[in-house]
Amino acid sequence: MEKGITTRSEDFSQWYNDIVMRAELADYSPVKGCMVIRPYGYAMWENIQRLLDKRIKDSGHENAYFPLFIPESFLSKEADHVEGFAPECAVVTHGGGKKLEENLYVRPTSETIMYAMYSKWIRSWRDLPVLINQWGNVVRWEMRTRLFLRTTEFLWQEGHTAHATAEEAEEETLKILGIYKEFAENVLAIPVYTGVKSDAEKFAGALRTYTIEAMMQDRKALQLGTSHNLGQNFAKAFNVNFQNKEGKLEYVWQTSWGVSTRLIGAIVMAHGDDRGLVLPPRIAPVAVVIVPIYRDVPSREKVLKVAEECKELIGEAAAVKIDDRDQYTPGWKFNEWELRGVPLRVEIGPRDVQNEQVVLVRRDEGRKEVVPQNRFRERVIETLDQIQKNLFERCLKFRDANTVDLDDLGEFSEKMESPGIFARSHWCGSPECEAAIKEQTRATIRYVPFDADEEKGRCLSCGKESNHRVIFARAY
Repeated sequence: MEKGITTRSEDFSQWYNDIVMRAELADYSPVKGCMVIRPYGYAMWENIQRLLDKRIKDSGHENAYFPLFIPESFLSKEADHVEGFAPECAVVTHGGGKKLEENLYVRPTSETIMYAMYSKWIRSWRDLPVLINQWGNVVRWEMRTRLFLRTTEFLWQEGHTAHATAEEAEEETLKILGIYKEFAENVLAIPVYTGVKSDAEKFAGALRTYTIEAMMQDRKALQLGTSHNLGQNFAKAFNVNFQNKEGKLEYVWQTSWGVSTRLIGAIVMAHGDDRGLVLPPRIAPVAVVIVPIYRDVPSREKVLKVAEECKELIGEAAAVKIDDRDQYTPGWKFNEWELRGVPLRVEIGPRDVQNEQVVLVRRDEGRKEVVPQNRFRERVIETLDQIQKNLFERCLKFRDANTVDLDDLGEFSEKMESPGIFARSHWCGSPECEAAIKEQTRATIRYVPFDADEEKGRCLSCGKESNHRVIFARAY
């Protein structure tokens, strides 16, 4: 175990904080509730941006940018929206040394400012669909914060689209949910459940909210992303209408969707161990680190020559770094790169040079393998793919083993308390029962499954008849 890192079994929350700080992903800002994302953490976010942005653009969307400040009158136009976000809003009352004529809200989300512009841009059915995405920052005045998971300011992407029909908007919402699911599973190596939120848990002002939910190693749920069918609520509030093919005015149908820097926290909690980060190769800032081992100048030159050749062999197939710092010992470097979660370490010493071989060390399993230099590139690519697959399958096995059917509220409460669980339980659909279960157990409905089999049962709270199960968990 890395010195200074609390074990997961001892205190999972402190373990998480230790990893984020020791691996230099982020640090606490002088501004309460905010964080400074350090270069290594920001490199992870850049990889997320690059890989997800390509998927978003490939699906037909374009990037744009909208202002950080929102007029107070805009935010109050959609009643459910303002009620949902008002407690979290930061308000600017003065600018340039003078009181503003109208207060400005620092955006908690961009629906209102974007749709004010959509109402100017959309005139006819020919202008639809509008498919816009934005990468930016938002502010939500959180009372209890945690690095990456919940901070006053955070980075994210938010897509906002407008369509001519309800069917097109629903198709868009589910398409984006599928993109998020594929990205989480194939890039982050985190298996997710998909479904629809209950009315109590949906986005303020949405018709429906769809979600991807993942289980962390402490068996709590983390919402990784959401896709909202907004219906025509915002269109009516902001007068976003268009002339249809018959010449009649109609309101557009809208969607919004987003993921944030919370994904970095998910990677830490889903894959990390007591030695530090464990990063999936496809998201790691450094996928392969080459550590040359030598004792004197002649051996240094020979080893570094082979290290450079190995780096060239990998080329664009993976992000590679040679750690040739002379001020640190090889052992110190091994610990450092383990802490930072680099998927694959390559060790090259004088004997390896002589034998025309290298040593590969996997971060996920700690297993060593001696590889001939003439098979180096091939074996590195194969091993990185194996690590990516292994991390996903390990998470999937853990999640499935800790997702169970529960029909007794007492047993439900006990298992939610320790060690934690994803519970498939019956719910009658009543908001009162949902609230009662949350108050008693601190568990919430994470999602209602799309493909829930019809199954007669009794509501966990009131005992009334229920036709299918929903998934409860405690969540971040």
